[in-house]
Amino acid sequence: MSTEVTAPMSGDILEILVKVGDDVSAEDELLILEAMKMENPIYAPADGKVTEIKVAEGDSVEANDVLVVLE
Repeated sequence: MSTEVTAPMSGDILEILVKVGDDVSAEDELLILEAMKMENPIYAPADGKVTEIKVAEGDSVEANDVLVVLE
């Protein structure tokens, strides 16, 4: 069963900290979302493996856009 990690707010992808195939634990930082001049870390909601990264550094995203898929 896969878990989609979504953007909590609109912003720009500043840095991606994982790559496809990485194993992550709950609360590991996946990426940094810049919104309102602040850097907001996006954390893994559960343990899993990164199966897909739907964004690239520099991309603009809207609230609820899928950023990363974990399995």
